[in-house]
Amino acid sequence: MTLHFVRRHFARDLGIDLGTANSLVYERGRGVVLREPSVVAVKNGPTKEILAIGEEARQMIGRTPGDIEAIRPLNAGVIGDFNITREMIRYLIRKATKGRPFFKPRVVVSVTSQITDVERRAVTEATLWAGAREAFLIEEPVAAAIGAGLPVHEPSGNMVVDIGGGTTDIAVISLGSIVTGQLIRVGGEAFDEALARFIRRKFNLMIGERTAEDLKIAAAWAIEPTEKNNTAVEVRGRDHISGLPKVITVQALEIFEAVQEPLETIIAGIRTLLEHTPPELLADIMDKEIVATGGGSLMRGFAERLTKEIRMPVRIADNPFESVVLGIGQTLENLSKYQRLFIAAKKAAT
Repeated sequence: MTLHFVRRHFARDLGIDLGTANSLVYERGRGVVLREPSVVAVKNGPTKEILAIGEEARQMIGRTPGDIEAIRPLNAGVIGDFNITREMIRYLIRKATKGRPFFKPRVVVSVTSQITDVERRAVTEATLWAGAREAFLIEEPVAAAIGAGLPVHEPSGNMVVDIGGGTTDIAVISLGSIVTGQLIRVGGEAFDEALARFIRRKFNLMIGERTAEDLKIAAAWAIEPTEKNNTAVEVRGRDHISGLPKVITVQALEIFEAVQEPLETIIAGIRTLLEHTPPELLADIMDKEIVATGGGSLMRGFAERLTKEIRMPVRIADNPFESVVLGIGQTLENLSKYQRLFIAAKKAAT
């Protein structure tokens, strides 16, 4: 009896939203238990020694000596370094389970909708190596739609736009499957990069990715800000010409202009997907709403901009940042209902 209790307590299933910028973990029966930046600090050499993972590693970005590098092992939703990625997954599993030994959880991991067979195997093998006894994969738009409360099992069209750190995954879903989908290699990081380029070009000021992200969060708009909303933000960096520290002031209107290119790329991708959506499903979507999820959808005026551009109603999910991991969580809580949505499953070798 005691053994049964211990097994049930220690072997809970986990869901991982493995993102380019951030990774979140859901534990069945408990909810979201972990949120960490997808960053690993390594010491360069013959073998890359891992020094820190997650928030500790993120704090090192832009502040490391020459022999230490803070890297993101996933690039645009794709594993860039297999060994470092599996170490990060192991770190997430161990931290979520508080290092409880002997019992291996079943793990569901979200992947992009356009994942290749090679990438699918890489994620699966990395998850099993990291300590899972079984690994399941689910497409991010499907998980995001479930987490946003869309009726994905019904024979009607549901459209989700999931804007992550490295990609925007757009899909029309019906009967639990993606009918049409589009993966755009543009996400929240593209906005950061666009802001950094703009600041350097206009003000000769060099800023790091963390400063650019902070600037985006503080004052970026998807629609042109009004005079009332045209706030000023102080930005600190290094003068590109003199190399000395420099402080400038940037208006929200200037930031709006800086993010137009990546924003228009996402809008163009949505238009393309709509053009390839069957008329019956398109009519369903028009009767409902397009749902936007992911951290990128939190940009001010994003839903309003999309509604204006594509002439269809758009709403932001109630919890856009956690929509994917909450959707994974629902599949864990109702495995018999959702198991057919998994695109791959594999057990660890015994």
